[in-house]
Amino acid sequence: MTTTPHRPRITDRLDRPFRDLRVSVTDRCNFRCPYCMPAEIYGDRYQFLPRDDLLAFEEIARLACVMANLGAAKIRLTGGEPLVRNDVEKLVAMLAALPGVEDLAMTTNGYLLPQKAAALRDAGLGRLSISLDSLDDEVFRKMNGRGFDVGKVLDGISAAEKAGFSPIKINAVVQRGVNDHTIVEMARYFKERGHVMRFIEYMDVGTRNGWKLDHVTPADEIIARIHAEMPLEPAESGYRGEVASRYRYRDGGGEIGVIASVTRPFCGDCTRLRLSPEGRLVTCLFSALGTDLRGPLRAGASDDALERLIRGVWSDRGDRYSEERASATERREKVEMYHIGG
Repeated sequence: MTTTPHRPRITDRLDRPFRDLRVSVTDRCNFRCPYCMPAEIYGDRYQFLPRDDLLAFEEIARLACVMANLGAAKIRLTGGEPLVRNDVEKLVAMLAALPGVEDLAMTTNGYLLPQKAAALRDAGLGRLSISLDSLDDEVFRKMNGRGFDVGKVLDGISAAEKAGFSPIKINAVVQRGVNDHTIVEMARYFKERGHVMRFIEYMDVGTRNGWKLDHVTPADEIIARIHAEMPLEPAESGYRGEVASRYRYRDGGGEIGVIASVTRPFCGDCTRLRLSPEGRLVTCLFSALGTDLRGPLRAGASDDALERLIRGVWSDRGDRYSEERASATERREKVEMYHIGG
């Protein structure tokens, strides 16, 4: 991957630059995590997007190229579960070859990594984040909604290690009364193995996960619990717009991070756009439908026309939902997490 010199800088209404693109390649998933895709709603009869409605890999790559020219140096593939999209490594190879893309990553639940890790690495994927909410089988079976054992994900992590991904980030959504009692165990296990834990406050993404504020385990509490067992100290962020607050172990044994959208909103430095599976450009994780790019794309719009459209969306962006959450007086419609990734 190469860097495009003198990339134009575009900013939104709050003077936030565009730097990160998150691409959801599918709305389907092989898990049914209650905080994202509860099984009682997304059952066997649920109608996911028809194949023809999904952006083709060539369409995703073209839009990503346009957005790289506008400043998107970092691209992350998400879902749903990105590895259930057939031949997704072909898309990885297309994106890895784009000028201006400096960092190409993927978030996955890890279940299919034993079959896919080597192909993803060979195609040019730089980094992996793997979702794992607990090492306790009983807790994890409940949280993935399919009854899968932790071993399935640990096998995926092992496959990623063998393929050359290092360090790997492990993401855990923390829910009070569900898995918060396993935080320290998770931190210790992955500290010993040289990977980086990211603990994520349970968020009110979408409208179907039954979110309540008292289900949130605050970042300060997460850090305090781990610090009591394995002393921590704050670490500086790696770049503007980094979503995780970072802490390093005082004994030099690596670091952890907390993503605290609820108790420590980071809207002021948000540099991300999201592209949905059917080609909608979404300006915030808590937005509604977004702006259609698939229509203009399939109608023959030029790259210049697509660039003007995307530039306009970003220039008009004023989202700061997490900062406004506490003062909100009415329920708002929001796109579901499984549709645009975390």
